[in-house]
Amino acid sequence: MPPPFTVASETGRLTEVLVCAPDHYRWIPTNAIARRTLASGGQPDLQGLQAQHRELVAALEQGGARVHHLPPQPHLPYMAYTRDSVVVTHRGPVLCQLERPQRRGEYAHLIDWHEAQGSRFWRRSSAGTLEGGDIQILRPGLAVIGASGGRTDLEGAEQLAGWLRAEGWEVRVEPFDEHFLHLDVIFCLAAPGLAVACLDVLDPGFVAWLQGHGIRCIPVPYRDAMRLGCNILALGAEQVISAAESRDLNAALRAEGLAVLDPALSLFTAGGGGPHCLTCPLARDEDTP
Repeated sequence: MPPPFTVASETGRLTEVLVCAPDHYRWIPTNAIARRTLASGGQPDLQGLQAQHRELVAALEQGGARVHHLPPQPHLPYMAYTRDSVVVTHRGPVLCQLERPQRRGEYAHLIDWHEAQGSRFWRRSSAGTLEGGDIQILRPGLAVIGASGGRTDLEGAEQLAGWLRAEGWEVRVEPFDEHFLHLDVIFCLAAPGLAVACLDVLDPGFVAWLQGHGIRCIPVPYRDAMRLGCNILALGAEQVISAAESRDLNAALRAEGLAVLDPALSLFTAGGGGPHCLTCPLARDEDTP
């Protein structure tokens, strides 16, 4: 039998997705964005976090996805960012190996959850570190894996790349500065052939590689990228989720003919994560033109 969960692109129609309620979420100084936020003092209130997360879930459901909920754990405050612990591929889920000590315990709960769903892991990361925010399955047979040396290192990226290459895929391992946390802080797909990207910081060779594969980029300024402006979630069927705070980008996406669902997510983006980070796609249909 085929695995219950498969994803062959970032832009196929999203049918099933995993989220985790932010019941124990707080800002912790594990990335440049959260450190900047903490320097201004304070922590987000729980009711505000829960309200924003409900907006995100409502947008996912409006977009046609069945939303699964991972039980939050008191000792794992960043578990709400379900993107990082597991990435689902065309062959099924891959268990990642998180870098930060504060997040490593997430793996156990993801193993339990997938086991309860009858979902078997295709591979388990065991070399270096690998985090889902650095992995983008651009379309069937084509992927890019970011390797900042911070969250995902070269060994972890190359191990996953090797597994995909053995399947006949073309995979680019893209180095970038760990200041940006994950690749999805500076690059995400919006629709087939269309990405949003912080061109101020991406390597021109990467941008040229994307263009060579028929992917053009809507530019996002550095200042907006550091507010998680690039961190969007393609829903397929010409729909995308982007934070309400990304007004200029949302206008640009609408000008491309996309329907933009825009939940308020400021309390999460201040901690270093947006719609892409807060969701783990479990199943997508094949891309349609």
